[in-house]
Amino acid sequence: MACCGTRIDLYRFDDAVEALCRREPGPRAVHLCNAFTLALAARDPDFADCINRGDLNLPDGMPLVWIGRRLGVALEGRVYGPDLMAATLDRGRATGVRHYFYGSTPEVIDRLTANVQERWPGAVIAGAESPPFRPLDPAEQEAVAARLRSARPDVVWVGLGTPRQDRFVDEFRDRTGLTLAAVGAAFDFHAGTLRQAPRWMQDRGLEWLYRLTREPRRLWRRYLVGNATFLVAVARERPRLIG
Repeated sequence: MACCGTRIDLYRFDDAVEALCRREPGPRAVHLCNAFTLALAARDPDFADCINRGDLNLPDGMPLVWIGRRLGVALEGRVYGPDLMAATLDRGRATGVRHYFYGSTPEVIDRLTANVQERWPGAVIAGAESPPFRPLDPAEQEAVAARLRSARPDVVWVGLGTPRQDRFVDEFRDRTGLTLAAVGAAFDFHAGTLRQAPRWMQDRGLEWLYRLTREPRRLWRRYLVGNATFLVAVARERPRLIG
């Protein structure tokens, strides 16, 4: 599906989990796309190109599920980043899928790894790190790429926030030859440092409202301006199915 100038792969949730657990060789960039992602892409052609280079652009937001259904694709629900990460950690235990966590703060990373080991015993954590909150210089970039290659993960989960995490996934896919998935706030949710919206709000596309009421000063622009930009972009360029 094409929406707001970007390609969305209308995968069902179980199919997306299976794709990550297959441990396919070769680099893959996985983007979890929602209204905010597409609002940024609609305003920034370079970011749209970044997303369109992705190997899997999954429908993370309910608006994309609704648009897909209107186009005749029978989606049961969205491919929500935190759920995708949890299901892959769970299902991957049977085949020894190796996971690497890259992003957030040292405190969140420590709690995340501890919670993963407690909740999914036997899940293989190949490595975890929290990068500095600034652009990496060339030497640091190469050091990160070398650490990722050396750890040999099957999936690198990246939690840096949109759009930074999507640009990282796009760049480091080819530098490492690995599968990298940009999953946003999944690190905080699974670390227990942020609360998720109730499931009924998620299913009705109201997660943005829940998060806005909890962090209005940080998120008002993302959701109020971003949602309006998304709606304008959808009206201007009507979504369509693509081959």
